[in-house]
Amino acid sequence: MEAWLEGYGLWGLGALCFLGATLVPFSSEVAVVGALKLGWVPWQVFVSASLGNALGASLNYGLGRWASAWVERKLESGRSGRRALGWSRRYGRWALLGSWLPVVGDPLCLAAGLFRVGFIFFVTVGLGTRLARYLVLIALFR
Repeated sequence: MEAWLEGYGLWGLGALCFLGATLVPFSSEVAVVGALKLGWVPWQVFVSASLGNALGASLNYGLGRWASAWVERKLESGRSGRRALGWSRRYGRWALLGSWLPVVGDPLCLAAGLFRVGFIFFVTVGLGTRLARYLVLIALFR
């Protein structure tokens, strides 16, 4: 991953964080910490990682709205997806408070689209928690 970050810079970090926000099994937190360990400027790491991750999470949300039948089957087929559906049914839109969590956070974004959570609420709560996660990581590892 260091080679990727060194070769592609902040754009590469954004791409890795985009992938980390989709259902691709990749940790964007590892990419952020890696960029900080390379000595990158913390605010640039935050902006790049946040934009990439927000776009990836928004893609999940959009897929949930657009392909609801496929998304529901997909979520039901996996343990983390079933957990996300359960949380979404139980807590409604407030389940998005867990969207920053590893494993279950990405399916929660899909479920938010599936259950037609308002986009403004999704951005405020779902993406807000993800951005706060990066601020904590940067404070800990810079």
